[in-house]
Amino acid sequence: MKVLIACEYSGAVRDAFIARGHDAMSCDLLPKDVPGPHYKGDVFDVIDDGWDLMIAHPPCTYLTVSGNRWMKPEYADRFPTRQQDRLDAIEFFMKLYEAPIAKVAVENPVGIMSKVFRKPDQYIHPYQFGDPHSKKTGLWLKGLKPLEHTELVEPEFYIGKDGRRDPMWHFESLGMSPLERMKHRSKTFPGIAKAMAEQWG
Repeated sequence: MKVLIACEYSGAVRDAFIARGHDAMSCDLLPKDVPGPHYKGDVFDVIDDGWDLMIAHPPCTYLTVSGNRWMKPEYADRFPTRQQDRLDAIEFFMKLYEAPIAKVAVENPVGIMSKVFRKPDQYIHPYQFGDPHSKKTGLWLKGLKPLEHTELVEPEFYIGKDGRRDPMWHFESLGMSPLERMKHRSKTFPGIAKAMAEQWG
């Protein structure tokens, strides 16, 4: 299969497909983190290049429910473009989903797309695929079946002094630079990448 991994610079999903013999390429505005086929630029430059499958990871900054508090009127002066940024993010998400590709999966955390578009076909966590982390992620699918869980493990958490639990992957990123923190939090876990390649490839 010819596979496009949109909005990925880590190579995690791309390399999982390559390992199974597929012709896969990642694409992002950022350069690739590891060697491998990668287009640095706008995904819509290459969207019509005859792909059989696209897995897209559009940025969630303006789509996730955790960012809703910044949409309140009292933050308008601090974030004057926030409303338009959200509209642009919704449009980008929908253009990816509606791309002229037979099989499409668009991934995003819990967010507003469930209301402005539709609910995802499924929610998954890394701990359902062998990685001990909790991170609820939605998959909007076109021409694909929901992923079947491969290995259920116990998720790990950091427990603060106040007793509050923080997923370990999230806690580990707190001391990183803004760019590295963004990369760490957006990377697809190996178990999910492997499941995508095995079940959709």
